[in-house]
Amino acid sequence: MSELAVLPRRHIVEPSLPSAGAVLIIDDEAEIRESLQTLLELEGYEVEAAATGEEGIAHIEERPFDLVLLDLALPDRNGMDVLRDIRVHDPHLSVIMITAYGTVDNAVKSMQFGATNFIQKPWDNEKLLADVRAAVARRRAEEENIQLKRALKRRYNFENIVGKSEPMLRIFDLVAQVAPSRSTVMLQGESGTGKELIAKAIHLNSPRRDRPFVPVNTGSMPPDLLESTLFGHVKGAFTSAIASKKGLFEIADRGTLFLDEIGTMSMETQSKILRVLQDRKFMHLGGVHEVQVDVRIIAATNVNLQQMVREAKFREDLYYRLNVITVDLPPLRQRKEDIPLLVDFFLKRYSEENERPLRRVNTDSLRPLMAYSWPGNVRELENVIERAVVLSSGPEVGIDLLPDHIAGRGTPFPVLEHRPDASLFDIMEDCERRIISDMLEKCGWNQTEAAERFRVPLSTLNQKIKRLNIEIRKKGRE
Repeated sequence: MSELAVLPRRHIVEPSLPSAGAVLIIDDEAEIRESLQTLLELEGYEVEAAATGEEGIAHIEERPFDLVLLDLALPDRNGMDVLRDIRVHDPHLSVIMITAYGTVDNAVKSMQFGATNFIQKPWDNEKLLADVRAAVARRRAEEENIQLKRALKRRYNFENIVGKSEPMLRIFDLVAQVAPSRSTVMLQGESGTGKELIAKAIHLNSPRRDRPFVPVNTGSMPPDLLESTLFGHVKGAFTSAIASKKGLFEIADRGTLFLDEIGTMSMETQSKILRVLQDRKFMHLGGVHEVQVDVRIIAATNVNLQQMVREAKFREDLYYRLNVITVDLPPLRQRKEDIPLLVDFFLKRYSEENERPLRRVNTDSLRPLMAYSWPGNVRELENVIERAVVLSSGPEVGIDLLPDHIAGRGTPFPVLEHRPDASLFDIMEDCERRIISDMLEKCGWNQTEAAERFRVPLSTLNQKIKRLNIEIRKKGRE
């Protein structure tokens, strides 16, 4: 029997504070039920009681509980069977098993079937209350986590965007505000910060979610091809136009068009984009009839468009048309508290993709990952983790699987030897040539990737390659 004498029910004082939690007692002994109910109600819990397993399951089906105190020996059913049914109804409900026949085997079995804890009769009141508080706290924490995930999915649809830092939480809130509107959105941030993911999240949380989301990298096409891609063309508009073709504006009608690297567009293309934003009309290349469209534009840039406007490299009127709502994405070095979450996310993704047991990063590896500046941002981190998972042979990702420049092995720049008569300009040019060559080597001579890691437009990198006479090797990544 417990330490607590059974008090008459009339002496119980109803708590005036909010409930500490809802508890269901399932026990066939009336004295035990009365004792537990008195003890828990004095602590502020809402308590209901049942004498049989079936009666207890009926209570659970009628209302939610934070905790069930379940007797192992019941007159109608075995407590283990009742525990299984509870788990089917609510997998996260905390359950503490109570029995007078406490054995190690029973304790182990109940924990295997999902019991939170296991106590014996007679119990110690203080220990039981401590176990109840811990179980209720666990239940509420799990429920809060579930609700948070549901809310994030419902509000943001951010399955692939990971972050708990203050800058990311502000972005989540801003996206929730702007997504339902028709307004044009400008995403600003360095390469690899996740601009396309944010654009998709805006689209998926907008009234246009059931219509197309069409991304296009405006920096990867020459002007003529870009205009044909965006606006379409009629048959015979140019030499290779053997048939008419719709453009992306038509394909994205009533949906969202995501224009990435908007700052690389020619002035002529900019003027045509401006007309679509103003009039929601355009003409196919070589066409004579106007096409009406309803497209929401989300633009993205990794360069300073205001500076380009001042330099007359970007139309001021288009800039203000695009820059209705601005979302600034922080670089990874400014939200380093998100790195462990991102590491876990990518470890899980690439372990599953490569059909390998889930890997984990040890402390020695996490330290340099946290210290590194990540010029390529989240995309660079993702590449590093994917490489580590593929190369790993054990359950842990050790520091030996990190690239030399992150792990701190070697020197980040080559040692330079110069002619005695070399000028400062010659030395700086030689440094620049070797740094660019080294980065191209690391990127498998992929100039687009190298430009992204340097955080410069591809055109700028190409100009430097030409000026410095850097020979581009035509080979894949080693």
